[in-house]
Amino acid sequence: MFRSLQSRLFLTYLLVTVLVLTVIALLLIYFLLQAPNPIGQQIEYRRLDFWISQFSSREARGLLTLPPGRLTEVIERVDQMVKARTLLVGADGEVLSDSRPEEEPLPLDILSKVAASNADTRGLFRYTPVDRWLYVSSPLGDQRWIILVAPQPTLRALGLLGNELLRTLLVAGSVALLFSIILAWLIAHWVTAPLRRMAGASKAVAAGKYDQQLSLTGPEEVQSLAAAFNEMVRRVQTSRQAQRDFVANVSHELKTPLTSIQGFAQAILDGTAQKPEDQQHAARVIYDESDRLRRLVEDLLDLARIDTGQVAFERHQVDLGALLRSVVERLSVRAEEVGVHIESRLPDFPPIVGDGDRLAQVFTNLIDNAVKHSSEGGVVNLRGEKEGGWISIHFDDAGPGIPPEELSRIFERFYQLDKARPGGRGRGVGLGLAISREIVQAHGGRLVAQSAVGRGSRFTVQLPIIRPDDSTLVRSHP
Repeated sequence: MFRSLQSRLFLTYLLVTVLVLTVIALLLIYFLLQAPNPIGQQIEYRRLDFWISQFSSREARGLLTLPPGRLTEVIERVDQMVKARTLLVGADGEVLSDSRPEEEPLPLDILSKVAASNADTRGLFRYTPVDRWLYVSSPLGDQRWIILVAPQPTLRALGLLGNELLRTLLVAGSVALLFSIILAWLIAHWVTAPLRRMAGASKAVAAGKYDQQLSLTGPEEVQSLAAAFNEMVRRVQTSRQAQRDFVANVSHELKTPLTSIQGFAQAILDGTAQKPEDQQHAARVIYDESDRLRRLVEDLLDLARIDTGQVAFERHQVDLGALLRSVVERLSVRAEEVGVHIESRLPDFPPIVGDGDRLAQVFTNLIDNAVKHSSEGGVVNLRGEKEGGWISIHFDDAGPGIPPEELSRIFERFYQLDKARPGGRGRGVGLGLAISREIVQAHGGRLVAQSAVGRGSRFTVQLPIIRPDDSTLVRSHP
């Protein structure tokens, strides 16, 4: 019955409410029954005040003229009517008449206080620590005072509470309990409703419906959980879209060279390419496309190993200056063949920790791309700088630039800026920049791109500088 979170929360709130109401009721009863009791005390004071005002206003002058015997009878009759010990006091606190002379006399300080006052007084005195008495007094004139004394009530049998007060307390408690039940249910529903929606959305995602978004309502913790769920769904959607794009791109990249290989191989087999130059051309196309397939497979394997953290990056000190000069020297010949000059101005870099071969792969890819996108007679510039704890290496080309809508996508896998470039040696597979970024990030660095249409592009590799207490700055790929 109480397996759901809502029912358990409701039961918890209800039990807490009942417990609080019970404690309040017990404390109230204890307060009312306890001696001294403020409520009973006030009630008794008012009763005595009422009687002494009535008595003194009607019979004050008569009491002053009565003989001692008659005065005692009147005082005793007042005691029976008021149910309070009645005393007549003269100057200096002398007791002139007492309705209960057999009881313990009033304390002298009380009698002196009454005799010294010209107005109504009230107070409390004790014979013992647990024996409390209330008194009220009023002057009658001619230096005489009347005093009414009664024990302070304790309400030990709830008799003075009365049926009305008890009924009122029961009604108030019932109403409070009813509202507490309603409030407990509303609070439980308020807390669990977002969780139920989240459970439903999770089932929908498990069923393949990824267009689920939760509203950020409820307690702060539930809102945080809903925000995390929304972010998770967004990433799942992005990941699935990336997977679909990946499969589509791989299929396309494999299909194009395979079609060319199959077509030219068929031309050789069926005799269509009979001339030596035709056969030479077919063989060249088959070689180029197979080489492209090889590079594609190698790049895919590199990405798979990086994604799964299986790439074992070397961790040793790297001289970036020497590494860059080596890459530039190796690519300069190819660049000169297409009329592009590579110019480098590199400062003395401090050492870093990393994998020199993988970093050379990044630099080779960036310089090669810069050469490919530079027009004949253009210059590819390499610039380096050190700022703070970072080394920045800029690769500038003199190409046509990258449009802003394309710039945000150039690091996507299989994304190719020049979609019209023909296949073969001159056309890549769209994985070089993606692999380069993964390698740079694995070294704790960043690879960023800037471009302006018609003014060329700049790719910047930022790597952290080694510190004396560093063992390595190469991080494992998540």
